[in-house]
Amino acid sequence: MIIPEGYYKNESGKKLGYSYLAVCDHSQAAKYARGLSPDRLAEQIKEIDKINARLKGFRLLKGTEVDILADGSIDFPDSLLKKLDLVVASIHSGFKKNVTERIISALKHPLVNIIGHPTGRLISGREGYDVDIDKVIEAAAQYEKILELNAYYDRLDLDEFNLKKAKEKGILIAIGTDTHYAHGFQMMRFGVGIARRAWLTKQDVINTLPVDKLQKNFKK
Repeated sequence: MIIPEGYYKNESGKKLGYSYLAVCDHSQAAKYARGLSPDRLAEQIKEIDKINARLKGFRLLKGTEVDILADGSIDFPDSLLKKLDLVVASIHSGFKKNVTERIISALKHPLVNIIGHPTGRLISGREGYDVDIDKVIEAAAQYEKILELNAYYDRLDLDEFNLKKAKEKGILIAIGTDTHYAHGFQMMRFGVGIARRAWLTKQDVINTLPVDKLQKNFKK
């Protein structure tokens, strides 16, 4: 797996003032997005370690976006997930099939850190999953997991209303761009705008933490 040059050679992240970026490619079930097989993810882990060995003042975090499957399981083995810094779990299929229960099952998984785009909406194309987001928020609070604010302009998921509910429950939020290209980092401003509408502060957003504290949070 080749890490896009924008992640480290042209210092796109540094230019935005970042000290770290997380690489979270899709897992194997997402064949439409060239999802990684376990072997390819293992290769990527080794490559990121090599890159980090020569980076100064910047770090790439090893992550993945695993699919939450129809039975609520995720599509990488625990032995592989343990080698990562963070694990994002998301629904990408079966939008009307026990979505709430599947997400809650993923929240119970000890190696899952974040639930990606929790309602599944695409502003230009669909309303989202058949999900009881209030139950998801309750479960995220119970299991002390993080919910994503996906800053991709056609998602903005969670929205400000559900973000307020999450904040009231003490849930931390991860703002991510869902980008596959270095120039897509610019979409972070959309996520920040939605976070402000929800009255989130930096204490509510996990990726405002320095990298060492961020990693400790993921590993606890």
